[in-house]
Amino acid sequence: MPITWTISHADRLVTVKAEGPITLKEAEEYLDAIVVNDAMPYRKLVDCTAMHTNASDEEMMQLGGRMRAYVATLEGGPLAFVVTRPDVLDYVRRYINLVMGATRPVKIFETVAEARRWLEVQTG
Repeated sequence: MPITWTISHADRLVTVKAEGPITLKEAEEYLDAIVVNDAMPYRKLVDCTAMHTNASDEEMMQLGGRMRAYVATLEGGPLAFVVTRPDVLDYVRRYINLVMGATRPVKIFETVAEARRWLEVQTG
């Protein structure tokens, strides 16, 4: 599966690795798993350094709609994305713009180490 994740309830941290082509269905499966496992308020480190996507504008709107619904009913924790490719950076920025009506901390980094350091001082 191109999106893998681990949930540490003890650390209140979700670590995500997105590799290869990511589809809307895979992104929705990940998000659903986070909700089912009561991990929405946790800090999330999303490593996108090995991913790519050809998500259409319609798919982005669908994904954004689902996330807005989750965030409207569930508290969302701090979110750190790790991105190194310009095309993925554009995708992540669009995602953030569609979803982040809520006031949760979100930041984009170039390395996992930077993202992890930032998340360590965030509450979630």
